[in-house]
Parts: sequence; C-alpha cells; structure tokens
Amino acid sequence: MDPSLYLCRIGYSGPRDPTPEVLRRIHRAHLFTVPFENLDIHLKRPIVLDEERILDKIVRQHRGGFCYELNGGFAVLLRSLNFHVTQLSAGVARADGSFGPDFDHMTLLVETPEPWLCDVGFGDCFLEPLPLVPDVEFHQQGFGYRSFQIGSHWLLQRREQNGEWKSLYKFTLIPRQLSDYVPMCHYQQTSPESHFTRQRICSRATPEGRLTLSDLRFIVTQSGRRTETELSGEEEYRMALKEHFAIDLGDAEFVAPKFAESKTGRGG
Repeated sequence: MDPSLYLCRIGYSGPRDPTPEVLRRIHRAHLFTVPFENLDIHLKRPIVLDEERILDKIVRQHRGGFCYELNGGFAVLLRSLNFHVTQLSAGVARADGSFGPDFDHMTLLVETPEPWLCDVGFGDCFLEPLPLVPDVEFHQQGFGYRSFQIGSHWLLQRREQNGEWKSLYKFTLIPRQLSDYVPMCHYQQTSPESHFTRQRICSRATPEGRLTLSDLRFIVTQSGRRTETELSGEEEYRMALKEHFAIDLGDAEFVAPKFAESKTGRGG
C-alpha cells in the first residue's frame, strides 16, 4: 500500500522512517483524526475484516471504526512504512474483575527494534505508544500506565487520578492474523450481549482531552473537566457528527435495537 493517502487522512506530513519518534507522531495523529465509532452496527451495515474494506472505510470514506478496524488499518499503514507489527489478541477487563475472551480486543506490538504497545482502537486510552517493559510506570496526560506478566499473559493497567490502578486488558504476544478476529467481530456487532449493539458511540482524542457522542449525549473532556450536553434529536446528532468528527451519513437511517438492557462490559 502507498501510505500517502492514509497519512494525508490523518494529517501527517513528517518523516516516514521506522523510528520510535515517527511511530509516536503517527500514533497521536491517528487518535486525533480517526474516531472510535460503531455507527455501521446501528446502520445494519456488516463490518467485514478485509484489509481493503477497512482502508476504504477509514481513508476514502473518512470514517472510523472499532478496534479490529482501527488497529487493523493502523497495522497496514505501519507495515507500509517498514515497521515490524504484530497483531495481538486481548481480553478487556470487566467491572467484576474478570476479563473478556480471546479476541475480545485487538492491540498491536510494534518493534523498532524496541518493543512498543500501540493501540488506536481502545477509545479513551494512552495517546502515545507504551514501551513494553514489565513493571515500569510510564506517564501520559496525568495518568500512569504499566504492564507486567502473569504467566503467559501481560496485563495493562492505568493509574487513575485518585492513585488507584485500573486494569484495562490482558494479552499474549502470540502473533495473530486478521482472520482470527472474525468470529468475535461478528459477535460484537450482532449479539444483544455486546456493548456495541447497545448504543451508538463516536469518540476521538484531542490534545486537551476527548470528544464523545454517546447516543444523544455530547461529552467534552478538557484538561480533566467533563461537561455533557443532551442533544435535541437526530438532526442535531448528525450535525454534531459532521462538525466534530467529519462524518456525513447522508440519508442513511439508524435501526434501533430491539433487545433488553445488557449488563456486560465493553470490548473490541
């Protein structure tokens, strides 16, 4: 793949050498421009894990996606720039302390040759690649991050502003192919137990915090302060999609879910 169109999509025009600094800059640029979103699920458009379809959606349609799409597309971009990238399977932490199943989430290992954990598909998380060094705390935007090994797994945690550590996900370093995520991708977009079938999400990072549309709530987090605005309806929702995420869905109509409230955690 010629990376030029993808780099233009994320507003990056700097050097392209496979170095830690270029990785850091591209990672940030991706998070600032390509939203984490699940809108196709609520438009009843199947999400297919095919590299060409993912690139078309992100680059040509100026859309976002969830983890399999965002990290899958980012992996293609990085490989085209001669980075060594491995797709990893992760299980997302639940509120009760358990974790989701294998392939609940895709994250990336990038070697420069130093190992880095990269993730542009987990929503509100680290902005810059994290060195994959066990038991060392790294600081970003007022949070601490650490990873350590438990048996064959690594556990990623974030130190919240109250000082407590919160588990984000666990993963192994076993290399995975995009096709390995297909069954869980199908589950995430079709099951009434999936977080993604419960509500529409569209969110992206900003240098100061984050912008999020959660159904008809518009949430702005800036310098640690959070404000919420209830939108008046679908017209204002679509206006917010255009203004803050550059997404124009045209005449496409959302289909409301028909199942009861779920208590499961997020994934993907």
